[in-house]
Amino acid sequence: MLLLQQMVVLFALMLIGFYIRRKEYISDETCRHLSWMVVNIANPALVVSGSLNSEETLRGQAFLETIVLVAAVYALLFLVSILLPYICRVPGRNVGVYRVMMIFSNIGFMGFPLINAVYGSDALLRASLFLIPYNLLIYTYGIAALKPKEEQAPSGESTRKFRGIMKKVLNIGVLSCIVAMVISFTGWRAPDFVRTTVTNLSNLTAPLSMLVIGASMVQINLRELFTDARLLVFSALKLLVIPLIGLFLLKPFVADPTMLGVCLVMLSTPVGSMTAMMAQQYGGDYEMASKGVALTTILSVATIPLVSMLTGI
Repeated sequence: MLLLQQMVVLFALMLIGFYIRRKEYISDETCRHLSWMVVNIANPALVVSGSLNSEETLRGQAFLETIVLVAAVYALLFLVSILLPYICRVPGRNVGVYRVMMIFSNIGFMGFPLINAVYGSDALLRASLFLIPYNLLIYTYGIAALKPKEEQAPSGESTRKFRGIMKKVLNIGVLSCIVAMVISFTGWRAPDFVRTTVTNLSNLTAPLSMLVIGASMVQINLRELFTDARLLVFSALKLLVIPLIGLFLLKPFVADPTMLGVCLVMLSTPVGSMTAMMAQQYGGDYEMASKGVALTTILSVATIPLVSMLTGI
């Protein structure tokens, strides 16, 4: 019930974002500024606040178990992404974007705020470990999958590209995860003013991110979303079938209900907005990626609580 209530809250914030953008109370430029604030200030603060406010330290067996679960979740998503073109009969030109949409979910804008609200700071600390391989994979495999055809680059050019990718991989999101891990391993207790500041900034994440997501949907033709049969089948796989299969496979091996809750959110969240931005940058099908983000985000309001109810998590 708590998960359903939280999804209703997030959906209400999305509707408000849609409304104020539709009425032009805010502009696209304002949305970009708000998005920058979420990515570079609020969300990193949310990740760090998980370790500052948590009574649990993530080390030893708990750390290793979390690493194994992170690897298992990504392995499942990669396996499904390989089979996806055959299941959904995806045209060759769209194979890359569908595979990227399957693997990379909206764990930052939606997943972290949802985990923090429903499962608390202890769960957020564990969830932050999903972000490091996420960034590593999306800037390597993600780019390779989205590019229609890449010509062989000279060695010097390849080196420059590699350095550019590594700079993006080591972004503020990953650095905040590393800071959170260091705090957890060392057991450092921050002064009250530090914890209060970080917590206040982290509280901006959910409202700002949902407002931005809602505002971005103004440019989407909602009627087209719900008449695209292939995209609907994909959405059912991503939001229902894969989370249900994954959680039923994990449940016998994971006794910690908090960790199961983290896995539920990580598997059930919609397509990440990053996929659309990278499709646009690297020559993938930007329109299809944008539709995937919009449709799965709308449907996730109902499917995440449904997955929780069916799995008992």
